[in-house]
Amino acid sequence: MAGVSAEIIDGKAIAAKVREQVARDVAAFTERTGRTPGLATILVGEDPASAIYVANKRKSAGEVGIASFHHELPADASGEQVEALIEQLNEDDAVSGILCQLPVPDHLDGVHLTGLIDARKDVDGLTPLSAGYLALGREGLRPCTPAGVMVLLAEAGVSLSGAHAVVIGRSNLFGKPMAQLLLAANATVTIAHSRTKDLAAVARTADVLVAAVGRDRMVKGDWIKPGAAVVDVGINRSEDGLHGDVDFAEAVAVAGAITPVPGGVGPMTIAMLLRNTLTAAELVSREEATA
Repeated sequence: MAGVSAEIIDGKAIAAKVREQVARDVAAFTERTGRTPGLATILVGEDPASAIYVANKRKSAGEVGIASFHHELPADASGEQVEALIEQLNEDDAVSGILCQLPVPDHLDGVHLTGLIDARKDVDGLTPLSAGYLALGREGLRPCTPAGVMVLLAEAGVSLSGAHAVVIGRSNLFGKPMAQLLLAANATVTIAHSRTKDLAAVARTADVLVAAVGRDRMVKGDWIKPGAAVVDVGINRSEDGLHGDVDFAEAVAVAGAITPVPGGVGPMTIAMLLRNTLTAAELVSREEATA
């Protein structure tokens, strides 16, 4: 593309590197402890997209030596049934991490169910206790996608200490934990959102701009400070294909580094899930050793 100036941050290659390291570390952990880290997945109902996501997670776990424990419940499963399964997995020593695939059927409360997962097994990093550990800077499991963004920025050589980071999006799933991780890395952080006055002007102040709003190509080239690192977390399907929240064609000529869609942030999510599963196993092993 003529005039391209930005470094393209290759999420596929970086995710592959993370997976290779996790595979080596899982093998070392298993040899050292005699245990294999285990990931339990829960799928309620027959949503095709969710089924594909869970299948990919299970396949990826197997590829790095993590044991997979899959549980499928019918779409009309009661809240009590799902709660009982989560409690059973919380008590199962073979299970290092538990993932309840969202969304769940409408009659169930996904936030409530996720909150029942033992924080030591919360590989999505979404329970209230995990969120509290993150806010307080204490050791714990971090949400996979924001954690993956941090790895992408590090691999791209982006210096965060003292930098101004703007996160567009304030969801509990991504925006808030992303801001916390950037703050922990000594960035000065602004969380922007749909009610932010003159959002484009706020975005232009960012040394690191993270877009996670779910609006197709909303962030234009003139929203970006020349040389800024741009991370696009959006995935939007339109008539002309798959796009992010950033207008890549415009942004790539202005940014210093940028993640593409697809092939940027997306591949990191499962890679970090695998790392979290290993971390969960290591944390429990360490607790037992000091008990």
